[in-house]
Amino acid sequence: MSGTNAGTPHPCLDSSTVTVKIVDRCPSGCRGTIDLSQEAFASIADLNSGVINISYQEYV
Repeated sequence: MSGTNAGTPHPCLDSSTVTVKIVDRCPSGCRGTIDLSQEAFASIADLNSGVINISYQEYV
């Protein structure tokens, strides 16, 4: 399986948050993909999920 959630019915962990530092941005026209380290991803979702939808806040 591939794509969002990769067949995992409930990929996100309940009420999970993670704080990360963005070190690079995608070029203009990008669809908003954020690549997380495995450690950061595992703190908010099942690693087997692959791609998930998130909401985020940017702090400057």
